[in-house]
Order: sequence, then structure tokens, then C-alpha cells
Amino acid sequence: QVQLVESGGGLVQTGGSLRLSCVASGTIFRVNAMGWYRQAEGQEREMVAVITSDGSTTYADSVKGRFSISRDNAKNTAYLQMNSLKPEDTAVYFCKQMSFPPRWGQGTQVTVSS
Repeated sequence: QVQLVESGGGLVQTGGSLRLSCVASGTIFRVNAMGWYRQAEGQEREMVAVITSDGSTTYADSVKGRFSISRDNAKNTAYLQMNSLKPEDTAVYFCKQMSFPPRWGQGTQVTVSS
């Protein structure tokens, strides 16, 4: 049974930083692309960043230059380093295993105060 568990969310002031972690179990982590998505209240879930099995990365325009996605296959963990946070980054952040079918974590709340 695949499980994805996010952690690292919290309350931070504008300009601050957070690092999110997503630990995977019950899966061959290294073969799957991993993604971070977010959903703000009243809005649709959107892609934030994706990292492929070979380490290639893709970012939403809104986070380019501020966020960085990485992975440690030895620890079955994906990370999202978020710097220069803005109030509009406030959302629930979800980890996604880009498999068939895809798997989602339960989400972690990130709140950026102005």
C-alpha cells in the first residue's frame, strides 16, 4: 500500500522560508516522478513543481526562482524548498507520485502572513 506523508508546513511571514518533505512508503520511489501541488481556499489544485526519476525539474511560473524541488531516493523522500514566500503562496501543499494510478499525500498547510 502506497503512502505519502507530507510535513514541514506552518505559518511564516512574507519573505520567509519553509522546506516541505514527502516521505513515500510501499512503492519503488526511485522510478516515479514526484510532484508538489497546492490548493488555495476556493481555488483549484495547481502544479507547483515536478521532478522526474532522473532529476529533471519543472516549475510553475509563479514559483520559478523561489522554490526548488529535489529528491533523495535513498530516503524515499521528495522535498520542496520554498524561499521568499508571499501571501499568495498560502495553500495546502500536496505531494503526488506520478504513477498510474497517481498517489497523493494528505497535504500540509502553508500560511504566509503579510
